[in-house]
Amino acid sequence: MSTPQRNASVFDFSGRPPLTRALPLSLQHILAMIMGTVTVPIIVVGAAGGSLADQMLLIQVSLIASALATLLQLYGVGRCGARLPTIFGVGFAYVPTLVAVGGQYGLGGILGAQVVGGVAMILVGLFITRIRHLFPPIVAGVVVLVIGLSLYDIAIHYMAGGVGADDYGDPRHWLVALVTLTVVLGVSQFARGFMKLAAIICGIAVGYVLALALGMVDFSPVREASWFSAPRLLPYSLEFHPAAILSVVIICVVNSVQTIGDLSATSVGGMNREPSTRELFGGLLGNGATTALGSFFGAMPTSSYSQNVGIVAMTKVINRFVLALAAIFLLVAGLVPKFGAVMTTIPYPVLGGATITVFGMITMTGIQLITKAELSSRNMTIASLAVALSMGVYAAPEAIEAFPEMLQLVLGGSPIVIAAAVAFTLNLVLPSRSLAEAPADAESLEARTS
Repeated sequence: MSTPQRNASVFDFSGRPPLTRALPLSLQHILAMIMGTVTVPIIVVGAAGGSLADQMLLIQVSLIASALATLLQLYGVGRCGARLPTIFGVGFAYVPTLVAVGGQYGLGGILGAQVVGGVAMILVGLFITRIRHLFPPIVAGVVVLVIGLSLYDIAIHYMAGGVGADDYGDPRHWLVALVTLTVVLGVSQFARGFMKLAAIICGIAVGYVLALALGMVDFSPVREASWFSAPRLLPYSLEFHPAAILSVVIICVVNSVQTIGDLSATSVGGMNREPSTRELFGGLLGNGATTALGSFFGAMPTSSYSQNVGIVAMTKVINRFVLALAAIFLLVAGLVPKFGAVMTTIPYPVLGGATITVFGMITMTGIQLITKAELSSRNMTIASLAVALSMGVYAAPEAIEAFPEMLQLVLGGSPIVIAAAVAFTLNLVLPSRSLAEAPADAESLEARTS
């Protein structure tokens, strides 16, 4: 009596392909996500005034959190997890808010607010069927657009050597940054296959070698780091400040909308169907739980990775074993502090030259979302006012210096809060009129005035 053959197809979610076939496909996902996972904690620690040890610790726990969040989404635990072919990790969308909160309250303030933000994600999941219509493409697109715009100054400061550097703006920094950027652009536009997906890694490698030749790399953190270290509970005391909590909760709710979009894009692009309410609920619940629990170990908040969603939609490879291999790689890297130490030796100009393209793509993603909505006078008003008010206050923070301290942090620290609040409110208040109705409104107005 023959035993049934295990499905080895990479196009089957539950299949188990051989390692020799799964590993190269997994490499695409690793290359697409690894630098984002390690760059976010580097930026946040720098803004919060943390030490090199803090930087290494947050890189370590963020890698572990990203791995566990992905495995939870792939395989699920109870009702947690979407059980869809998706990658989760520390996301750039949180950076402007975390930078603002960290600059005011430090890492403890970020992590305390993050606990509440994770609970907010869970609540969004519980009420997803009732509130999904409140975040149409015009609202989500404006928020994503402002996220991208608000990250540009971080990239430029990095390209110039990092804020506070003694040689800030040195031509050597700009040389390294521009060489890195040139390589990223060249590989992304002219290479094929794995090389095209690895454009950022290639740019960082070339920029790193150039920085090394110019004497800009310090290897002392690598020599001092241990080979193995497990994350520890409460490396920082959690602090709960109302202004920080409000800012983080807003960005967590906004990120939940992005997660809904990414899960929908994954299921439609890779599986030719819409996600079920159960899958959306499980995805948001799992992301909220990971974000809240990760705070107790020093991990940054997690979100779905849109770049990995694109790989799934392009290749149609939906096998969870393939994606799980990428998560296992992150887990091993997170348990080896020397890996995190190597990441901290990357000079700021290299990071700036590599990530400015990522920030630009976030901006363009927001524009794409906005154009999915009908560009009626109503929607153009929503988008223009939300962007103008949010970026205007961000560019001139002294304009709200007479406000209470809490409002200054919430409104001036991150433009995302203002953009989300304005777009959300206007979408509820302004009457809905399509482009087709505009001529009729004009004719009615003309008839009344004649």
